[in-house]
Amino acid sequence: MNTFTVAISATASLLAAALVFVVWVITQKRIAQQTVGHAQEQADRLIREAERDVGARTKEAELLAKERAHALLQESEQRTRERREELASIEQQLSHRTRELTGHDREAKQRDTTLQERETHAAEQERSLTERVKRCEELTREYQQALQRVSGLTGDEAKKLVVKQIEQDARRDATNLVKRLETEARESANAKAKQIITQAIQRSAPEHAIEATVSVVDLPSDDLKGRIIGREGRNIRALEQATGVELIVDDTPGAIILSSFDPFRREVAKRAIEQLIADGRIHPARIEEVVERVKAELDEHVLKEGEAAAFELGLFDMHPEIHKLMGRLKFRTSYGQNVLNHSKEVAYLAGIMAREVGLDAHTTIRGAFVHDIGKAIDRDLEGTHLTLGIDFLRSHGESEAVVDAMAAHHMDIDWPSLESMLVQAADAISAARPGARRDILESYIKRLEQLEGIADSFDGVSKAFALQAGREIRIMVESEKVSDEEAVWLSKDIAKRVEHELQYPGQIKVTVIRETRAVDYAR
Repeated sequence: MNTFTVAISATASLLAAALVFVVWVITQKRIAQQTVGHAQEQADRLIREAERDVGARTKEAELLAKERAHALLQESEQRTRERREELASIEQQLSHRTRELTGHDREAKQRDTTLQERETHAAEQERSLTERVKRCEELTREYQQALQRVSGLTGDEAKKLVVKQIEQDARRDATNLVKRLETEARESANAKAKQIITQAIQRSAPEHAIEATVSVVDLPSDDLKGRIIGREGRNIRALEQATGVELIVDDTPGAIILSSFDPFRREVAKRAIEQLIADGRIHPARIEEVVERVKAELDEHVLKEGEAAAFELGLFDMHPEIHKLMGRLKFRTSYGQNVLNHSKEVAYLAGIMAREVGLDAHTTIRGAFVHDIGKAIDRDLEGTHLTLGIDFLRSHGESEAVVDAMAAHHMDIDWPSLESMLVQAADAISAARPGARRDILESYIKRLEQLEGIADSFDGVSKAFALQAGREIRIMVESEKVSDEEAVWLSKDIAKRVEHELQYPGQIKVTVIRETRAVDYAR
């Protein structure tokens, strides 16, 4: 029972499974048929859409092709019209050019005809001239023969006589022409020179500064006069000995007068006294210290003054030693005229004239600026300020053109260059300017310099100072070379030489100072 039931159950299960399988197969077949049908429909639809798209695209392509063809046709027609217009213009130009050539051809033919007529006429004139020349030659030979018969001269002799007469006439005319040209050149040169000099003077008109022989030091109070004089006059003597300046302490309220013909010494003394007053310590040792320091400060000051003057004139490459000496000329006078200001004025004038006549203005200005540089050293060395200046400039790198420009400013030698002529002229103009110089003051200063020069020429003299307007000369001697007895005889010898070589009113006091110092240091 159980086995049969199991078999039936198995058979039923198999039949159910087969039935399910058949149903699934039928279902799948139906689904496949539906899918194929749907795909077929979709394919037909796509084919129809593709056919419609192809038709539309074909129509668009046909339209685009027609439009492109139409545009090409229009462009071709436009180009054709343009080419036709160009051809028409070229034809017009060719026609115009043809007409012009035709006209030129007619003109050429007319000119050819005219030239032929002129050639014919020229040939006739040439034949006529040839006949006339022959006739003139025959007449000339007849005249020459007649002249030879009448004058008794041959043809060569007559030619020489005529040539000689023509030569004399030419020389006479040339001489008259040269004289006339020389006179005109001289007159125009004088007028031009006056014009140039006048313009130079007008364009350079510095103030006239006359240096005096005294300076004044203002004092805060009159009590300082006693301190400056010192006990038994020690301080004032130390000041006069260190500076070479005479101090005049009189009843003038609030002032001390410094007297010396040398402005550099007066400036040293003035600054030293001002510093001593400000410091308050006034005694011989302090005086010597301050004077030496002031001299060093003035050396720097004169260097800056020289550099400033050169810079003002546009001279930027000068040697520092030249600047230093030119700065010292600020404390030097010539006939009462400040030499540094005079040098700048001469440089201005010479430069203006050099530019007017077309010469080397830089060389002229440079030579004019340093033309009196020897005056800053002529008291230390032998020789004139001109020779000293020339040697100094050459040894410090100045060119020969500059040396030549300043070499003849006193006309001691012939002018080596045109620039030197302008330097000499500018120097004379500056010196002759009204009020620029005083001859009496210069002669007075020259006498004082000669007085100091006589004293300096003796052996053993270290310093000499002319004081009291030349009425006294104080001479410092070296104690190692000059004894006390020799100092007495030295004063007499100097006095005798002054009597023989100088002319002066009144009398001159000669004071010889011999000082021995013993110096040691406590360590």
